[in-house]
Amino acid sequence: MIYSCCSQSAIEQVKTISGKSIKVIKLDSAIQSIVDSVQVPGLSIAIMNDSKIVYHNTFGVANINTQEPVTNESIFEAASLSKPLFAYFVMKQVEKGILDLDKPLFNYLPHPDISYDESYQLITARMVLCHTTGFPNWRKDDNKDGKLYLKFNPGTGFNYSGEGYQYLAAVVAKINGTDPNGLDGIFQNEVAKPLKTEPLYYNRNDKIKKHKVYGHNEKGPTDNAQYDGNTFGAAYSLHTEAVSYGKFLVALLKEEGLTKNSFDEMLKEQVHFKDYNHLKQEVGQTGWGLGLAQKPTEYGMMHMHTGNNHDFQAYMMILPEKEFGIVFFMNAGKAIPFIQRLNAIIGPVF
Repeated sequence: MIYSCCSQSAIEQVKTISGKSIKVIKLDSAIQSIVDSVQVPGLSIAIMNDSKIVYHNTFGVANINTQEPVTNESIFEAASLSKPLFAYFVMKQVEKGILDLDKPLFNYLPHPDISYDESYQLITARMVLCHTTGFPNWRKDDNKDGKLYLKFNPGTGFNYSGEGYQYLAAVVAKINGTDPNGLDGIFQNEVAKPLKTEPLYYNRNDKIKKHKVYGHNEKGPTDNAQYDGNTFGAAYSLHTEAVSYGKFLVALLKEEGLTKNSFDEMLKEQVHFKDYNHLKQEVGQTGWGLGLAQKPTEYGMMHMHTGNNHDFQAYMMILPEKEFGIVFFMNAGKAIPFIQRLNAIIGPVF
């Protein structure tokens, strides 16, 4: 398989998590070696030092059959990296005074799919963003008849949930006088344009259609239009690349675009994991803020999120105390082996 890379870094050295420096040319070579060994078809990656994007590179191909290279214009599915950015968007609504983090969403918009269980009326935006609603991730995953239900009373436990995010998206659309199909336009005006990001889209458009890379599974390229609908998928449908998303991470690190109180709410622990939580046991995460998981490290609190649409995977994290961040997008399900090898180069990023 032929791979290519096109470095976009304007500096000669990048600082690792520990503060050591690595030459960009060496970093390019090391990442290329990982891409080759893990067999990642295509990759877009960015690194932040001193709360600035200091490194960006693209590697590999958009489609292993055509060998079309990944470029600056290539667009990836962000999968669940949609959620932290949506949380930032939600805090915009809070600051506008049209959404209260702790007011039951039922008061804004009843959920027709779970009206049979009145306990859902306790669910708030805060519970959605820190995954304490009681909703399953997706109703179809846990229930053969597709019926939405609660695993526990809202606010009494933790369960990662895309269903909650979709409910909150419907509420945000309603209070802005639109429907989920029109929500991306509001997001563009309130988040994407101020952050000067391009591309950063939840809804399908001509730019995505033109520049989106193909996902890949063990059989080869897959249908790259699976998540390209016109519905605002707060939990999953974001399309972007590393520099655009990296600008969002810079905003988190510099606390730009929201008030300090909003950033404090996003980054503080909203729910603390029990010792038996599988994320605590397997990854070392100890809790969740608003839109971001949390993991204590020797370099300070890591705020992180994974993304997995199977044939697309992604990862982001920031270490505010080190003013460090990293984000990458790939068009295959190879994120974990990629991260494991990347740790040896720039430090424990996961």
